Amino acid sequence: MIITIDGPAGSGKSTAARKLAARLGVPYLDTGAMYRVVTLAALEDGVELTDDPALTRLAAADDFDLDCGPTHVRVHWRGRDVTEEIRSMHVSDHTHHIASSPGVRRVLIEKQRELGRRLGSMVTEGRDQGSAAFPQADFKFYLDAELPKRAERRLHELLAEGEDLTFEQVLENVKMRDRTDSNRAVAPLTEPAGAIHIDTTHLSIHQVVDQMVAHLRAAGVHVPDEHHEPAAHGRLSACKAGDSASVAGRPASPPRTAS
Repeated sequence: MIITIDGPAGSGKSTAARKLAARLGVPYLDTGAMYRVVTLAALEDGVELTDDPALTRLAAADDFDLDCGPTHVRVHWRGRDVTEEIRSMHVSDHTHHIASSPGVRRVLIEKQRELGRRLGSMVTEGRDQGSAAFPQADFKFYLDAELPKRAERRLHELLAEGEDLTFEQVLENVKMRDRTDSNRAVAPLTEPAGAIHIDTTHLSIHQVVDQMVAHLRAAGVHVPDEHHEPAAHGRLSACKAGDSASVAGRPASPPRTAS
């Protein structure tokens, strides 16, 4: 079962995806982390951010991997844990260049699909999961919120990570991300066909997850109130498409597609 959660920056999709994955006991994939680690690699290697062939080679390189659990995604690049580093404002300010690269997006979408095939079940979040990566996902959600609320949430995240920023700076960054995400030529941010729309402006994260759970249960999916089974776990080595993955210790099975 593949569940996609899309939406703009600050809509709450990352936290909601983690909590829903934990509730279901399946791996959680933060696809934004994939674009961020390629951004970090480009910045550290001095690669021009408009050089699509060079950026595509970075995306396909065998030097970063994602360790996906139900409540976390740990990111390693060239043997170094960069999970927190890729969340910095320095990386965020340049990620839109990487996300707009046709070659990078093509490579990373295929990596995401490969992980979905190997795991069989996962909750994946981003900006193009239900529209481009998994258009036949079993369930698709689209989260949104009013711009000031999204900027406020993003500011709280960055302040918690030690960044020294003002609300106005973050607001402008979120506006810029909205423009570039919505207007890029390849897989722009859009509400996927058939997605369940949830406005999170005035909702707590628990209320958001409860709404998603209600939709799943209405469709006949068993969602426990609390998850007590062994946590599902998967690992994606960004260039090793043949690596094995398992869900709760069982061999991966093909994802179920919606009829």
